[in-house]
Amino acid sequence: MFDLSNQVALVTGASRGIGLAAARALGRQGAIVFLNGRDPATLEQAAAALRGEGIDANILPFDIADIPAATAAVDGVLKSRGKIDIFFSNAGIQYRETLAAFPLPEFERVVFANLTAQWALGRHIAASMADRRYGRIIFTGSITALLGRQGISAYTAAKAAMHGVVRQWAAELGDSGITVNAIAPGYIKTELTRKLWDDAEFSDWLEARVPQKRWGEPADIASALVFLAASESRYVTGQVLVVDGGLTATM
Repeated sequence: MFDLSNQVALVTGASRGIGLAAARALGRQGAIVFLNGRDPATLEQAAAALRGEGIDANILPFDIADIPAATAAVDGVLKSRGKIDIFFSNAGIQYRETLAAFPLPEFERVVFANLTAQWALGRHIAASMADRRYGRIIFTGSITALLGRQGISAYTAAKAAMHGVVRQWAAELGDSGITVNAIAPGYIKTELTRKLWDDAEFSDWLEARVPQKRWGEPADIASALVFLAASESRYVTGQVLVVDGGLTATM
């Protein structure tokens, strides 16, 4: 089950953390993986590590917020490989500030990177998937779209809208052979959350709050991703799969 042999997968934000774990998991199932990030050197280091594990790993450097560059890079893959079967839209940014002090330019920057740019690139890839009548699109959502948290109003707004995009796209693309889903991670140890897991008080609170009594690891997200990327999930679309150790299921 979950055989991804000869499928082409693009993972954005793949130089580290959830994205790198996802690329590794997809590659172990046989997928040809393209790792995206902004820094070619960092990407090449990550890809080399995957190649050392026998994974067909390639780099595709671009900034997802630069929509023309992103779509041009994708077109290069489509030309050379003929298809993209799996798109994991994982790249994202964060900015932390209270609502009263949140600068409008930072709000717009975070929403653009976490929503608008991903919508634009996903739509571009979906067109090629529809031509082949097959595709798997998975976005990284967030439990902050379900439960608010102080200091991240732009991120929460973008992720809540992204959950809506998943449902809307499932309705629009359902008869095109494309499934569209999202994974909403809980608190996962990545560079994006470093400030939180370096905070001993927050970590103690989280480990007491989560039924599994631990932070999540990128591999926890990657396992869920493989399911949503595989043909076996063909009747699962328009869903947000929460992977949070039970945090949002408990009072």
